[in-house]
Amino acid sequence: MKASTIICALLPVALAAPNAKRASGFVWLGSNESGAEFGETKLPGVLGTDYIWPSASTIKTLHDAGMNIFRVAFRMERLIPNQMTGTPDATYLNDLKATVNAITSLGAYAVIDPHNYGRYYGNIISSTDDFAAWWKTVAAQFASNDHVIFDTNNEYHDMDQTLVLNLNQAAINAIRAAGATSQYIFVEGNSWSGAWTWTTVNDNLKALTDPQDKIVYEMHQYLDSDGSGTSATCVSSTIGQERVQAATQWLKTNGKKGIIGEFAGGANSVCQSAVTGMLDYLSANSDVWMGAAWWAAGPWWADYMFSMEPPSGTGYQNYLSLLKPYFAGGSGGPPPTTTTTTTTTKPTTTTTTAGNPGGTGVAQHWGQCGGNGWQGPTTCASPYTCQKVNDWYSQFLKRLLLNPHPQRHLIRIPHHRPLHLTQHTPPQRFFASVGNRRLDLAHRPQLVGRHPVLQRKRRVRVPLVHGAVEDRHAADGEFEERAGENSGRDRGG
Repeated sequence: MKASTIICALLPVALAAPNAKRASGFVWLGSNESGAEFGETKLPGVLGTDYIWPSASTIKTLHDAGMNIFRVAFRMERLIPNQMTGTPDATYLNDLKATVNAITSLGAYAVIDPHNYGRYYGNIISSTDDFAAWWKTVAAQFASNDHVIFDTNNEYHDMDQTLVLNLNQAAINAIRAAGATSQYIFVEGNSWSGAWTWTTVNDNLKALTDPQDKIVYEMHQYLDSDGSGTSATCVSSTIGQERVQAATQWLKTNGKKGIIGEFAGGANSVCQSAVTGMLDYLSANSDVWMGAAWWAAGPWWADYMFSMEPPSGTGYQNYLSLLKPYFAGGSGGPPPTTTTTTTTTKPTTTTTTAGNPGGTGVAQHWGQCGGNGWQGPTTCASPYTCQKVNDWYSQFLKRLLLNPHPQRHLIRIPHHRPLHLTQHTPPQRFFASVGNRRLDLAHRPQLVGRHPVLQRKRRVRVPLVHGAVEDRHAADGEFEERAGENSGRDRGG
């Protein structure tokens, strides 16, 4: 008999009736906002090339639909470069503040998420004093905003368990010392902060203390076979509820509060049932679960299987309506109409486009040129052509043998999906293996770009340039190989 089964016999947990009308007891339900943590091997990196900030307009779209919490991922090294005891980079800090203010001005909550896995410049953070200094500097910038939440660090993994405890406590102490006394603090655990392994790995975190008593234990849970979030296939329609039961018991036993800070499922009926089943269970136990956040929205996700980015993200299209009953207070509105409102700036030079198909105006390179509901320009100056990305979006691109701006039109591999790039003959053919999926890069109309977490579980092949394009011939040495960390079976975003 499993230990979790024994606990259940001693401490009953509320179970949601399978067909009962759902009424959310959550304080928060929303989405992660990804982009500013991208390009981790390009530090500090270039905005728009190596990383991107979330769009305020799409955040508003999700908020208008009913979401009230957004977890903003970014890099510690970009915010305070060189050393944790240093001073903030003014530009990156201002961009973070602008994103946070865009969220909190709506009345929603913004989670400050240093997406660093307990590392700084790739090295495990071992100094609690330095970590505290980093947090004291950052928390002071947001101390007066009650709608900010501090997340100590994303997904500690493969670290000494006592160190994880001490880093979390150091962050709590530093945040309060900075004058941020009214905000919630999300603490995360080792082993990628997985809910399904929480009780066996992170039990010592029950010792964390906060003078304001506003600690929330953030756990992550994916529903594929290894809990990695690398597959759109869920184990079963009940796996969501099953994987959070032991953590629920832990929260109840220890008098703690929790949140599922990352979760997602594929666009299929089994996953949809698994996700709603998990949310039903969490909601029925909202005495300890305060909410959940989908992984993830963000402007660079393209056709990523979990993308919550309006208007055409796979998650947005397939899950937003399913999440509605769980919005805080059960007050989530219907999904907004998915009419594209992208504005494309015309080039300053006059261009003759004789012979191009119809449409109004001439779009610049990289601009939108089609998609469901698109009423803007459909023509562009030679040699660019309109290439379909998906049913909702087409873009002006140029077929190049060498791509001078590879970051501009990428299929961005999700940062928690192990990426393998291999070269085959003929030399212009490249393949990417993501989980069990094999992509032929030489015959896709888009690129495969940066892989924001290259230290993931398995061996990866890292592109030294940011993509492989159609008909491209790679230079010798263009790819290097490095070993990822073997983290076992648990991970998150």
